[in-house]
Amino acid sequence: MRGPPQLAVGIHLVLAVTDNDWFDQLRRRPDLEEVNFWAPSPRNFRSLTQGELLLFKLRAPRNVIAGCGIFAYTNALPCSLAWEAFGTANGTRSLPEMHERIAKYRRASPNDQSDFSIGCKILTQPTFFDERDWIPVPASWSPRIVDYKTYDTADSEGRQLWEAVTARMNRPMEIDAGRSDPRLGKPQLIRPRLGQGAFRVVVTDCYERRCAVTRERTLPVLQAAHIRPYSDGGRHEPQNGLLLRSDIHQLFDRGYVTVTPELRFEVSPRIREEFENGRDYYSLTGKRISVPAPPEARPDPSALEWHNQNCYR
Repeated sequence: MRGPPQLAVGIHLVLAVTDNDWFDQLRRRPDLEEVNFWAPSPRNFRSLTQGELLLFKLRAPRNVIAGCGIFAYTNALPCSLAWEAFGTANGTRSLPEMHERIAKYRRASPNDQSDFSIGCKILTQPTFFDERDWIPVPASWSPRIVDYKTYDTADSEGRQLWEAVTARMNRPMEIDAGRSDPRLGKPQLIRPRLGQGAFRVVVTDCYERRCAVTRERTLPVLQAAHIRPYSDGGRHEPQNGLLLRSDIHQLFDRGYVTVTPELRFEVSPRIREEFENGRDYYSLTGKRISVPAPPEARPDPSALEWHNQNCYR
């Protein structure tokens, strides 16, 4: 007997073993728009594309699916930068607590003060199910799995898992129109809405971890600047970002420097007038900034024009 028809193209779901302390810490935070699902060591992760789902599989004895998040981005980061970007959305109450948990998983000495590099999977719109809605793991899940297993909605088990999870997602999700389909009920990608932490990480990588103006590459002093502030209508998108050395970021936010729509760095005379210095900054005037190679990640000229007109002194 032939089984039910299979979908020709499916969407992936990753069912990932989840640290119980991470889950219990974050399930009390329904306000979160993003979380960092981190691993204690950096690893390549290519099992999901942006907009697919990562599911939280709790460890025994609970051994259930208790929530999910929309996959947005992945990369390796120093523990300190992950904390600066996401804070308690890392699932710990403090950086020392996070460092201690990483050291435990890595079996490192408690006295090891290394800024451990960790694998970060950035998830947006996290959902933590009520206990009455927890989902049993699929029959194919093996207790020997210590990391994750990938499912596909083109298969019956993956489709059932998708339907069970999306029925429990308790907030409206923005479907990616680029992957819509006229056939009723076909799984579709969910467009992730980047938050502040994801914005910082994505912009840092788009600029290859170097300041757009000075080419400084000391990571702790590099910051992702919004061209148009989020509080004033800007978005957490790469096109609205510049990676800047921390001092230049401060001057940019306060309007003492800007970047023109032609991608030239400009320094206001107000620095000299108000602070009687600025020689190092004036030497950069007129310099063309470095921008990401992908056109879709480069600064939006209209956002730069907005900053020139509304912020620059």
